[in-house]
Amino acid sequence: MSFTMKESLSAVLVADDSAARLIIWHVRLPRILSGGLVGSCLALSGCILQGVMRNYLASPSTIGVTSGASFVGYITLVVFPSLFYLLPIGAIAGAFLTTLIIYAIAYEKGVSPVKMILSGMAIAAVFGAFNDIIRSFFPDRIANATGFLVGSLNGVAWKNFSLILPYALVGIVICFFLPSKMNVLMLGDEMANALGVRTERFRFFLIVISSLLAGAAISVSGLINFVGLIVPHIAKLLIGSDYKYLFPTSIALGYSLVVICDTLGRIILPVGEISVSIVISFVGAPFFLYLLRNKQTA
Repeated sequence: MSFTMKESLSAVLVADDSAARLIIWHVRLPRILSGGLVGSCLALSGCILQGVMRNYLASPSTIGVTSGASFVGYITLVVFPSLFYLLPIGAIAGAFLTTLIIYAIAYEKGVSPVKMILSGMAIAAVFGAFNDIIRSFFPDRIANATGFLVGSLNGVAWKNFSLILPYALVGIVICFFLPSKMNVLMLGDEMANALGVRTERFRFFLIVISSLLAGAAISVSGLINFVGLIVPHIAKLLIGSDYKYLFPTSIALGYSLVVICDTLGRIILPVGEISVSIVISFVGAPFFLYLLRNKQTA
């Protein structure tokens, strides 16, 4: 159902029982706010991972973090189907453990960017297989989590927004205290250590924050690819590599990208809708190929 601009403004500003107000306040608004937080969290997570791993192609999706978070999310849905509030905790734990595994595999006197991507692809394939097994053997347990399965915001309500909000706020607020150290870390380990940054400890802390952000996003929307990959690059093209400006720009762009793509998915077909993950994939895949052709990945 669509409304004119006048009807939408009236629904927002005038307290009544009209259909427009009910739909906007209880369907559209929580979906927009939740989708925006999902986009902001994924964009920040990708921005952090690219800095930690010094790899232009690092993101929660390309290194397999989202697959690990989804796997633990599936386990949570199967084992504790009635405990909905445990989903963010499970997804965050899955994202964190997956990132640590990939980081450990790729570490060889420092992080090897090529090993990071390759090990991430392998881990993503393994978790993807486990996810398929869960979907095959426990379809009844996850039948009510369609959005989580396909990467969609369909059916997202205020309870979902309340679920992601505290985790997202913690991660976003912490990020605003990181730019100076992030900029120093980009100078190289030797220079960073000389300037007082304990690089390995700081990297571990950054992994925790990126896992918190990615897991919080996945707990609401499921598996959405490319946001964490393309948004940091668009932000760098616009404002440069200073994390003081890169973080807030990534937040704004991630928010806008997910909300716009979700809106397109709702209106592009005369009947039904296309999941936001599909729309973003059509946008992100060509950009990913552009990066492979034009960026240094090692």
